[in-house]
Order: sequence, then structure tokens, then C-alpha cells
Amino acid sequence: MNNDNVISAFLALGQETRLNVFRLIVQRGDVGLTPSQIIEKLGIPNATLSFHLKDLVDAQLLLVERQSRNLIYRPNVQQVQNLSEFLLDNCCAGKSCLPIKPLKKAKIK
Repeated sequence: MNNDNVISAFLALGQETRLNVFRLIVQRGDVGLTPSQIIEKLGIPNATLSFHLKDLVDAQLLLVERQSRNLIYRPNVQQVQNLSEFLLDNCCAGKSCLPIKPLKKAKIK
């Protein structure tokens, strides 16, 4: 993964509607969603959704497969994993980033 790939992914996720679409599709995992299911869940107009799905596919964050007359959108798990690894590469000077002792959760009143 290179800087251009990472920038493309963040630009795609840097828009609220695309982020919501991506998160919804990720929740379904490899089952995926059709555009009509996404429209039903998020209430996005068809033309708007098509525009955003294209950006997410172009950024390689989603995979699309035709099944009969339907398009199924799924997360590109490998790309998301590569993005995470890129971001965490050289994190904490090569040492584990996890604290030795678990941090206590702050109590909310």
C-alpha cells in the first residue's frame, strides 16, 4: 500500500454519506448489500447512492459483484486490513502499543 492508496481511501471516507454507506456495508460483512437495501436503510436517493458507491469502489474499499440482476456490495476486507497496517506501521517505535496494565475506565456521572 502506498500514500496514494491511503489518501484515496481517506478522501472517500471523508464524506459523511460515503462513511455511512461504508459502515453499513461493513456491518453486513461478506453477505453484502444491494443498492436497494442501502436506500431502504439510509434513505439516500438512487442517483446519489450510485455516485457514492462508485467512489468507494474506486478507492478499493468495496467490492461489487453481479448476481443475476442485482449488484452486491461487500467490504474489501484485505484493503481495509492493508490500510490499518499502513497506519500502524512503525507505531510506538516497534514496541507493543498496548499498555502493560489495562487502563481503568473513567466513571461517567
